[in-house]
Amino acid sequence: MTSLKTSPEPQKSGLLLIDKPADFSSHDIIAICRRILKTKKIGHSGTLDPMATGLLILLVGREATRRQDAFLKLSKTYSARLKLGTETDTWDAYGTTIGSRPVPPLTPADVQAAAQALSGVISQPIPFFSAKRIGGQHMYDLARQGAEMERKYNEVTVQWTQLSLAAPHEIDFTVHCSCGTYVRALGYLLAQKLHTAGHLTALRRLEIGPYRVAQAFDGNLLKNCPTDVLYKRVEPICL
Repeated sequence: MTSLKTSPEPQKSGLLLIDKPADFSSHDIIAICRRILKTKKIGHSGTLDPMATGLLILLVGREATRRQDAFLKLSKTYSARLKLGTETDTWDAYGTTIGSRPVPPLTPADVQAAAQALSGVISQPIPFFSAKRIGGQHMYDLARQGAEMERKYNEVTVQWTQLSLAAPHEIDFTVHCSCGTYVRALGYLLAQKLHTAGHLTALRRLEIGPYRVAQAFDGNLLKNCPTDVLYKRVEPICL
């Protein structure tokens, strides 16, 4: 059997669009695809948290992986659900509850006004449970160790395209944003603007640049997917 270490270059280089299921890390999906395609030459255009679902673009082969920087810079579109009243340490449903605040009576106009205040170029807090590095270590590793960390911020561009009160304590939204945006952080900030706490209970990536999740291969089907079937889903780079 040919090992990954000595595998030849892929039959072709290009993009593999995957609709990532929940409870898988992006690196889990990459590892599965490396095994199926019998190559180590697979990169990505931006990872998704384990809770998140949706579009994950894999860069297959040398030509595609050399273009990774261009793909990482593409804007993205997400849909999400924000649960108000409680905050978790990860700012999503996979975290531990660390606080709660009463939820004031809200109207759609209140939600729209809060989102408007978070539109355009904003300073966004980076979640402690993130893949950003401090001194060579991932922040999520430091957070799990209980290490003290100074809050880091970055500038991102945000456009809220849909907002609705799904229930008295839940907000559904769709957002188009620049690279480097943490939608968990947007949920955290939106809850603050509404004078309460909050965390995401659902997150789905719909678009990366010109690519759509509707074009993607269902990640639930990867486990038993034959090599030739998956290779047929590798498409040319059009950027």
